[in-house]
Amino acid sequence: MGRVVHGVRGESTRRGFLGLAGGAAGAVLLGSCASGEDGGATTPRKGGTVRAVFPGAGAKETLDPHAQRQFVDIARHKAVFDKLVELDGTLRPVPRLATRWETNEEATVWRFELRDAAFHDGHRLDADDVLYSLARILAPDAADHKAKSSLSIIDLRRSRALSGGRGVELVLKRPNAELPSLLAMTGTAIVRRGYRDPSRPIGTGPFQFRSFTAGRTFTARRFDDHWAGPPHVDELRILSAETEARANAVQAGEVEYAHEMSPTFARVVRGGSKVRIVATPGSGAEGFALKTDRPPFDDPDAAMAMKLLADREKLVSTVLGGKGELGNDIFGRGFEYYPENVPQRGRDVEEARRLLRKSGALNKEITFYTATIADTFVDSAHMFAEQAAEAGLRIKVTTGPPESYFTDMLKTGTIGSHRSGAMPIPTYLSERFLSDSPQNATAWHRPDFDKQFVKAQSETDEKKRTELYRDVQLRLRDTGGLVLWGHPDWLNAVSARLHGVKPAPPNTLEWARFDTVWLG
Repeated sequence: MGRVVHGVRGESTRRGFLGLAGGAAGAVLLGSCASGEDGGATTPRKGGTVRAVFPGAGAKETLDPHAQRQFVDIARHKAVFDKLVELDGTLRPVPRLATRWETNEEATVWRFELRDAAFHDGHRLDADDVLYSLARILAPDAADHKAKSSLSIIDLRRSRALSGGRGVELVLKRPNAELPSLLAMTGTAIVRRGYRDPSRPIGTGPFQFRSFTAGRTFTARRFDDHWAGPPHVDELRILSAETEARANAVQAGEVEYAHEMSPTFARVVRGGSKVRIVATPGSGAEGFALKTDRPPFDDPDAAMAMKLLADREKLVSTVLGGKGELGNDIFGRGFEYYPENVPQRGRDVEEARRLLRKSGALNKEITFYTATIADTFVDSAHMFAEQAAEAGLRIKVTTGPPESYFTDMLKTGTIGSHRSGAMPIPTYLSERFLSDSPQNATAWHRPDFDKQFVKAQSETDEKKRTELYRDVQLRLRDTGGLVLWGHPDWLNAVSARLHGVKPAPPNTLEWARFDTVWLG
């Protein structure tokens, strides 16, 4: 007994359960560029309405915090709900509704202490709310619940409330050293027990729901009894709009925050007095997903040819406007478990042509399915088609509806556009590369790989676990279907009158956090 399997590095104890978290939940943030600085106004002011605009998803937008898919949904849910655990800027788990956690030496039983928090209807958080939330996420008929696959390791029949309901014990079906990080992923909000109607959300979050129209607007009011203290602003409005409309709105002063702006826009507003850019360097991932369950990419040689055809420098300089870093077909640069000292993959058109000829793909037409759901998708698809043509590969780019793209692309096309926000590397792998992963866009179904991943996830020795994850990632890099060509800087636009916005990778604690901002 007494082995640390996750949490604050270097802490350990010889008791039967190991304390792995506690204290302040402040995020360790990645650095920002100079244009992201507030420039004064360090004293928060009370009152006013903050209007934030995000890329929309039309009728597909949802208030169900367990079925979220788009950033606009996640931001709304973050305002109304809390999770047990969040991620800091280095993608490590930090406390939220859980004040601390501990596990046995085998990482099969985890205990979480709960803070004293109120739901918007006055009900106080207890273990039954946590167990109800997990049961709802894992419901057999809930195919759209994003965290269902990752949290399926929890054995709810054996899990229980601890004495007084101020703690919860989660029993796992197999060892897992990453449970706190899994509880911090999107789609893991804690809801009030009995919650069934997504149109009437009641959470413990800093804002209380008022109204919602899918594809248009969401309104919430300050919740004065929030456990971390009430927000500075009285009201939050989250709006949906396309790129040009977001740019125009923040420049015209119609909104105070515009999410996910282009490098071109960042250049336009640089040095101005009305809008500043809050940037987090290299915090996302951009790439292409090759379907490995069908020709030609069921042959690893054909998949490797695509990786060698990608002109990563040109994609980053042109599509990202130079605001990003080169990708090396491995997710999560700078995050825990990222394999170091892996040579950068370069471009080799002649070797790509040889591999295409060997696999029988040369001079055949392949469909690339993309959409305008992200500003980079269509441009990068067409640029890659031009690059592939240099080796004799014909790629036909087709564009589908943005509101259903991430669902449609799982079955449509032979190549698709891929992107991801920040998340722990094990979470990214489990959501995208296991045989039953809900977002398996590369159609990577390898039972021996599933076992390899589970072995890494179950290892309680941190050094051994790191080596096992390295092997998993290098196997995907060399034989899988992901061409990850870039890590874009995360660019958000903020009005000069909005203060307290911090640079942070998407899907982390300080990202889209409107309870700590104020108007000046």
